[in-house]
Amino acid sequence: MQIEKIRGEGLDAFFQGVLKLETLEECYAFFDDVCTVNEIQSMAQRFQVAKMLSEGKTYNVIEAETGASTATISRVKRSLNYGNDMYGKVFERMKEDEK
Repeated sequence: MQIEKIRGEGLDAFFQGVLKLETLEECYAFFDDVCTVNEIQSMAQRFQVAKMLSEGKTYNVIEAETGASTATISRVKRSLNYGNDMYGKVFERMKEDEK
């Protein structure tokens, strides 16, 4: 697992802080304080790419709709296939919230 390579007290504290956010507005404000606009947009783009890949969309469609490069799409696909399956868990929880 890649997680062990990044795990540490500082990151634990950061994630514990993220888990304390309660609203969408708090998330916007917190990540605006913590990240640059480009960093936020990159994370959002990767998330959108992962969602589209999980829905079976093609690279061409994803590239056209998100502006993501094929290299980014490939990296996200690798995470979907060989990662920690957290995109899938998040997408499933989001579907449950829609019900």
